[in-house]
Amino acid sequence: MSKKIRFGIVGSGVIASFHVQALQVMKNVEVIQICDIKEERAKEYGEKFNIAWTTNYDEMLANNNIDIIDIVVPSGLHADLGIKAAQAAKHVIVEKPIDVTLEKADALIDACNKSDVTLAVISQMRYFDSVLKMYDIINSGKLGKILQGDAYIKWFRSNEYYASGGWRGTKKLDGGGAFMNQGVHFVDLLLSVMGNVKTVTGRVKTAARDIEVEDIGMAMLEFDSGAYGIIQASTAIYPGFPARLEINGTKGTLIFEGDDIKLVDIEGEEIYSKDDSKTDGASDPLDIEYVPYIREFEDVINAIEEKRQPIVSGQEARKALEVILAIYKSSEIGKSVKLPFEI
Repeated sequence: MSKKIRFGIVGSGVIASFHVQALQVMKNVEVIQICDIKEERAKEYGEKFNIAWTTNYDEMLANNNIDIIDIVVPSGLHADLGIKAAQAAKHVIVEKPIDVTLEKADALIDACNKSDVTLAVISQMRYFDSVLKMYDIINSGKLGKILQGDAYIKWFRSNEYYASGGWRGTKKLDGGGAFMNQGVHFVDLLLSVMGNVKTVTGRVKTAARDIEVEDIGMAMLEFDSGAYGIIQASTAIYPGFPARLEINGTKGTLIFEGDDIKLVDIEGEEIYSKDDSKTDGASDPLDIEYVPYIREFEDVINAIEEKRQPIVSGQEARKALEVILAIYKSSEIGKSVKLPFEI
């Protein structure tokens, strides 16, 4: 890295603290400023992390000392703020999902392309040690021909959780529920292994929470490869269970659960535990949970310098959004939906 890369953070929710703390331990990276429309939140974060703060987003965009705008706000605002950043010639990072509609996602991608700036979407689970090991195993061919890939996200979110933020559980800002907000990470992981989707058949409903979006649902996928897949997602399953990814092939099965993976193939059973994993020297003072963020930020910075797309580019992140919206559409019309999804 030839010079310091300077960040501006937009949003001061819980996830923003993960971003700030990961960035502040990276070499040749500096967090210049944080912005939030709520003055008390912006000031609190600024003082906590010893960085400048503002409530004026235009002021942040006018700051020539900022190279990248990192957007950590409700999902339905990602494109709106990201487009303004691109137009100000800033590189753009947004939290997952890229946004809540394909129209807004495409508008953000187009704006970044027109301004020749890099766009990345946070999908930090791709950078877990166990997930990187999972990719190695699958790419080695140990599973043989992949026949099926399934994701199970059976989590629990209380009424208090949804009441804690006015945007949670709303169609406008959350865009969806168990699939769009919580399940998107595992939809992204599943697609990163299984490839593009041909058809989707989905059913979703609100069964246990007083929210506008789904708290339970399931979908059946057919991939371009001919393999099948199942996704189950819920925020109403008590007491909640570790999410799980299962990849089944002609020579074996791989299961990713929590942060561990189990491989059962013709050579026998192997278990790869997070306790046995290597974290590339990340220990004190950095907690291991920030390492995946650091790895993704490093990829984005390298992509900017190498003039290439980051691993989780806007176009890559769009794929998970498209599948989730197809699940919703299939549930609405009561029949399968073909991809590419018509918008």
